[in-house]
Formats: sequence, structure tokens, C-alpha cells
Amino acid sequence: MSAAEIVRERNREFMMGLADALPIGLGYGPVAMAYGLLAKSAGLTLIQCVAMSIIVFAGASQFMALNLIAVGIGIGEIVLATFLINLRHLLMSMSISEKLLALNRGIRACIAFGVTDESFAVSSIRGGKLSTGYMLGLEILSYGFWVAGSGVGYMAGEVLPPMLQTSMGIALYAMFIGLLIPSAKKSKKVLTLAVLAALLNSVFGLFLTGGWPMIAATIIASLGVAVVLPEDGACNE
Repeated sequence: MSAAEIVRERNREFMMGLADALPIGLGYGPVAMAYGLLAKSAGLTLIQCVAMSIIVFAGASQFMALNLIAVGIGIGEIVLATFLINLRHLLMSMSISEKLLALNRGIRACIAFGVTDESFAVSSIRGGKLSTGYMLGLEILSYGFWVAGSGVGYMAGEVLPPMLQTSMGIALYAMFIGLLIPSAKKSKKVLTLAVLAALLNSVFGLFLTGGWPMIAATIIASLGVAVVLPEDGACNE
């Protein structure tokens, strides 16, 4: 294959990645804007809001971090809690690595950074090996939508009345409830984990401070559910 043909093939793979990323990006937009609005109500600056999206690029972790920042939790607890939530990305990256054609460690690290639940799902169902061009196209567009949406959401918060900005904190809890209930209805393990973690968090809150009750509850509940309920089961409708 000539150099020109290689370039054309890489461009074609990149465009295919962009095409597959468009639905992901359109889905990210509203969620990223909600994050930006909440970041404004939590007291972050525009630069801090967008920088978190640029550096972290993990929706659930960013929403959780906003909640912890709002209640004054220390940086150590926030970093550890984020690490625990994002552990699943380690398994996702390992799975994608087996299909990835790129051998350069720098490129593989960039692709690993861009792995999200949605990009993992799309790339997993794609047959054959995954080219560098395809993965970069898939992740760059998704990343751009998330970062841009964060900034747009924050700036939209600038024109909202102060009372409405303050009340946006309630939307954070509503979002987590909205994410939890559908999963809990389908999975006995998720339901058990949520209830156990909530109970443990309440107990640990009696003698632990900061974000440590949540971290301890998450670790113990996850280990306990993994041992007691190794096989998942659907809840009865």
C-alpha cells in the first residue's frame, strides 16, 4: 500500500469515527450543559468548570465532585472518590486494548483517556480491529461536545436569576436519582448496593468526617455485594 493510500485509509477511518461519535456528542451536549449550570451554582469559575471537563472528562465523577465541593469536602477525599468511581474505565481500556492496532504508547494513552461508557459501547460492537484513526475520530468529537457543552451551560447560568442558580443544586440529586432508579429496577445487585451504601454512609457519618463516610461506604458495600451476590438478577416488575 502506497503512502497516499495509507493516508486516505486513515482519513476514511477517522471520518467513520466522527460519524459514529455524532449521536454520542448530541447526547453529551445537554448533560454537559447541566454540569456547567451546576458548576456555576457550586461557585466554580468558568475556567475551573471547563478545566475540569478538559482534565477529567467523566460525567458521573464531575457531578459527584461538584456535590463534594459544594459541601466543603477536601481535595484528598474528592480524588479518592473519583478514583473509585472511575475504576471501571481500567477494565474498559483493557478490553479495547486487545482490539487496538496502535502500538505507540503515547497514542494508546490518549485513546485510553478518551474512553467513556458510550465510546466503549460503540467501539466494542464494531467488528474487527480498531484503527487509531477511528478511535481518535470517535473520541475527539465526543470530547469536544462535552467540553464545549460545559462552557455553554456555565455561561447560560450567568443570565439566570440568582434564586434559580441557587436552586440548581437540587437538580444534582434529581439527576442521580434519575440514573439510579432505572438501573435498580433492572438489577437486584444495583438495588442492594444502593441501599447498603446509603445505610453504611449514615452509620459512618456518626464518627467520620468529610467525604470519608461516602468513600468507606462505597468500598465496603461494593465488596459485600460482590461476595454475597456474585450473580446479578433482575428485580420483579
